[in-house]
Amino acid sequence: MTSPDVVRINDVAKRFVVRKDNSLKERLVTFGRLGRNHREEFWALGGVSTTIKAGTTVGLIGHNGSGKSTLLKVIGGIIEPTIGTVERRGRLAALLELGAGFHPDLTGRENVFLNAAILGLSRTETEERFPEILDYAGIGDFIDTQVKFYSSGMYVRLAFAVAVHTDPDLLLVDEVLSVGDEAFQRKCLDTIRTFQQEGRTIILVTHSLGLVVELCDRAVLLNRGVVEFDGDPAGAVAAFRDNLEERRVAQEAASTIPKKALPEGHVASAAISAVNGGVGEPIEPGSDLSVRVRLEAELPVTDWMCALQIDNSMGQIVYGTTSKRLGVHLTPLHGDREVEFILRDVRFGPGKYFANISLMDSSGRHLHDLPQATSFNVPDYKLAVGTIHAEPEFVDHTAP
Repeated sequence: MTSPDVVRINDVAKRFVVRKDNSLKERLVTFGRLGRNHREEFWALGGVSTTIKAGTTVGLIGHNGSGKSTLLKVIGGIIEPTIGTVERRGRLAALLELGAGFHPDLTGRENVFLNAAILGLSRTETEERFPEILDYAGIGDFIDTQVKFYSSGMYVRLAFAVAVHTDPDLLLVDEVLSVGDEAFQRKCLDTIRTFQQEGRTIILVTHSLGLVVELCDRAVLLNRGVVEFDGDPAGAVAAFRDNLEERRVAQEAASTIPKKALPEGHVASAAISAVNGGVGEPIEPGSDLSVRVRLEAELPVTDWMCALQIDNSMGQIVYGTTSKRLGVHLTPLHGDREVEFILRDVRFGPGKYFANISLMDSSGRHLHDLPQATSFNVPDYKLAVGTIHAEPEFVDHTAP
């Protein structure tokens, strides 16, 4: 049987008015017709339409300001759309902002009963579930302390504990889970997986792209308030990483700060490709990777080396080497020069990677750096996730 729709979003647009006058005095002076010149309309969403089936987990991704959190708030009924409609069915629980729904002057215990009542539980039901909520949150005696004295992690623990113990049919989760410690994050993820097995519907906003691929059945990529991709999570993540790279290149091109040509040498540019492939093509595991670097120096540089560092999309170092490590003796750098790193049989895992190039002296002092000089993509691998590629096998030695 086809699963029913839990959420229907019909041509939803949301407008905000941004005021340019910063004080009450300025607002009084500009009151009336002139006030229109001190207001600016901003459309956070521009005609979003989609449906979400029961029992699915959907990730909302996009750069900051793309409309993810606004759309989640519209789905949750926190804000009304300017245009369009949203239809929902079933009990909803939402974790949209840190401490949202908590009154700072009430204790944790009082806020549990208040939030549970808002989410549709009776006082008797809340009293029955309170020991489980307290155990899940793990905040101990702080439950009878006013929440204004809570840390951000304690806020999230208690709010998530309440939300998941109200038996929601639809769970909305914003980036708040990134605030908790690692142990609590694992507990939250285990709960989400349990919800998935129970057939509940989850809409998740996160910047953790690996989590989207791992948890979600589907992903929606928002860009400037409109849906740019809606479908397979791996495809949405790849499209998003390409968006981020295009934005970074455009920002660098639009920069009005002139780049100084250092007399002692600088990194002019870099390009990555498979040894037998073209620039911009995906790098398949097992390929030989070529990183061609162009250097320039107005004055001769006798003591120098070239360094390569490759980072993943989260900024973590996954590979690095230098010409010095490779035992290469370099003649003085003067004028234009092209050098090349060749990495044999690379085994990077799926995702986008960035190459950082540095010009250094033999002591390790950086003469010039070109961060994120170029990038490359590694295609999705259905059998595994992570930053390295390995072909997995599984053997059950106890099987007859």
